[in-house]
Amino acid sequence: QVQLVESGGGLVQAGGSLRLSCSSSGRSLSTYAMGWFRQAPGNEREFVATINWIGSSTYSADSVKGRFTISRDNAKNTVYLQMNSLKPEDTAVYYCAASTQGGVVAIRRNYDYWGQGTQVTVSS
Repeated sequence: QVQLVESGGGLVQAGGSLRLSCSSSGRSLSTYAMGWFRQAPGNEREFVATINWIGSSTYSADSVKGRFTISRDNAKNTVYLQMNSLKPEDTAVYYCAASTQGGVVAIRRNYDYWGQGTQVTVSS
């Protein structure tokens, strides 16, 4: 069983930065593709970024390219989302997810495990 726990969310001013972390207290994440999604009130959960099992390939949504960076440290069993130049429209609950497919995975239904989410609020 993979249990994912996100941390690092909070309140930040526009233009600021946050780094989200996602770790597992159970099984190792080293064989899973990992992803970050977000959901704002009244909106569908949307893809943000994904990274393959070894960390050699990433893919991000156009809305965050050049601002957000996904990375992983398999030795620490942790995945990160570095968010820079934050905008008010980035405000959402951010979810970490794990997929048994090893490559980059941008489709929500292809993820097998989800965390509980962490709130990110960007003030203008």
